[in-house]
Amino acid sequence: MIEVNKDNFEAEVLQSDLPVVVDMWGPKCGPCLALMPQVEELASKYEGKVKFCKLNVAENRRLVISLKVMGVPTFLFYKGGELKDRITGSEVTIDAIRERVEKLLQS
Repeated sequence: MIEVNKDNFEAEVLQSDLPVVVDMWGPKCGPCLALMPQVEELASKYEGKVKFCKLNVAENRRLVISLKVMGVPTFLFYKGGELKDRITGSEVTIDAIRERVEKLLQS
């Protein structure tokens, strides 16, 4: 998974040729940390088809605000530089992430 921040978000996410999943997480977010190994496994499974990025919300507050992310965990799903979907809070499960990745690939 690629660490993104304000300096590389545009290049890694908005200008990506592949669909992109952005994992918005925080160091004090228990659910985020618990989910991370499963998300990394998913990233390996889709390697070469979907790019997985993670963004530490504590270190990128301005970017987080500009993306209208109000809490963590939040996952953003991009294709062709456009935000196609988002899930947040209790909606975030590994199955929900997988479903949206499959939808991105089919769109």
